[in-house]
Amino acid sequence: MKLAHVWILHFLWVLPMIGLVLIVSSRGRRRAMTRFAGRKLWPRLTGELQERRRFSKGVLLLMSAGVMIFGLAGPQWGSHYQEVSQKGVDVMLVVDVSQSMMVEDVAPNRLERARREIVDFLRVVRGDRVGLVAFAGAAFVECPLTLDYKAVEMFLNALRPDLIPVAGSDLGAAIDVAVSSFHAESETDKVVVLITDGEDNEGRGLEAARTAAERGIKIFVFGIGETAGGPIPAPDGQGGFRKDEGGEVVLSKLDEQGLRRMASVSSGNYVRAVTGDLDLDILYFDGIRAKAELKEVKSGKIRVYEARFYIFGLAAFFLLLLEGLIVDRKPGIGH
Repeated sequence: MKLAHVWILHFLWVLPMIGLVLIVSSRGRRRAMTRFAGRKLWPRLTGELQERRRFSKGVLLLMSAGVMIFGLAGPQWGSHYQEVSQKGVDVMLVVDVSQSMMVEDVAPNRLERARREIVDFLRVVRGDRVGLVAFAGAAFVECPLTLDYKAVEMFLNALRPDLIPVAGSDLGAAIDVAVSSFHAESETDKVVVLITDGEDNEGRGLEAARTAAERGIKIFVFGIGETAGGPIPAPDGQGGFRKDEGGEVVLSKLDEQGLRRMASVSSGNYVRAVTGDLDLDILYFDGIRAKAELKEVKSGKIRVYEARFYIFGLAAFFLLLLEGLIVDRKPGIGH
């Protein structure tokens, strides 16, 4: 036997308190009746109390309460196997970790905003395999496709600009690595969610998006940043902002036009981080779930234990019924 809600058994400590209340209240009634009619008269008026039956009623009441508490704890025994399956899509999150993602034109900065959006995203996905790719001047699979969203979140917390030693931002490499990370033999719909400010130093992003579309992979783009841009912080330890050869501060601007084209050629959607931390959720429900076909991503059998709480509920009912049938006083003048 196993219990579904073991913590409910802590309420068994209430039983001694109930017993104490019954004893105290019984003695209080007896003292009140004695003051009202005297020790010899009140038994004649109300009937002589039969102590053993009164004790039996109290025991039955406590037993009923104990059985009900045990039943609420969810006793289970006996089991059967049940076929279960999960339906969803394969989603590869591709996150830009280049130095431009440290721009603070969205609070607290682009990379941290992306991380928070993904955490919210992982809380709403159901039945989808999710993976994680990080990229800058090169791209690497940080977490392969999995149904373990906690594992994805663990790798997500490690994303930072110095994670990839190659500087720059290569959107083409990011998409290529994401596409190659899908299981080729899987019939599940495949989706790439590209999270970036749109800088593409190699200029291969649009071409890679077309190649992905030819393989039936949709690309949904989540733009991080402002079109007006912001100064790029210098790498850790250098302080200040990055400057060009002329000594001017380099601004990183969100390239919405390029990102929209990438989403369009691959039958995906483009969403820009505007307010709050729910923009990526909107992309998931209004984009991915609306355009992708849900396929079975996991199936198998699970062992289901039989709930037996009803047995204890019936037992508690009959104990209460028996307690109500016991008469603990002999008939007196008032009966």
